[in-house]
Amino acid sequence: MTDSLTLEIDDLVVDVLTGIYSEETGKPQPLRISIAVDLAMVERFDPDTPLGASKNYMDLKFAATDALPPGVHFKLIEAVGEHICETLFLQDERVRKVTVKIVKLAIAEADEKIGMTLVRNRR
Repeated sequence: MTDSLTLEIDDLVVDVLTGIYSEETGKPQPLRISIAVDLAMVERFDPDTPLGASKNYMDLKFAATDALPPGVHFKLIEAVGEHICETLFLQDERVRKVTVKIVKLAIAEADEKIGMTLVRNRR
């Protein structure tokens, strides 16, 4: 059995230019984004293990916020997820797998969660 380390950020709300319908285009809409990153890990995490043995959790937040290109309209939320995955793979060669879940908050009528989950493995 192989040990693993998954870093996570859940329920980050980000305004993103996305959508294909006329009422969606031209204005940002809120997306609820959750990210899980499977990371190659060190043998053990001792009390004095430095941050470099893991990954800064803020890198996950950055990939879903500041790393999204300003002014770019993503027709599909799948493309938003793809951009987040690529950002995380480029940031750190230890990233083995990225899972991005995106929920479109603006289209919910009864608090349902409408969206997608994208899983990418390093190739």
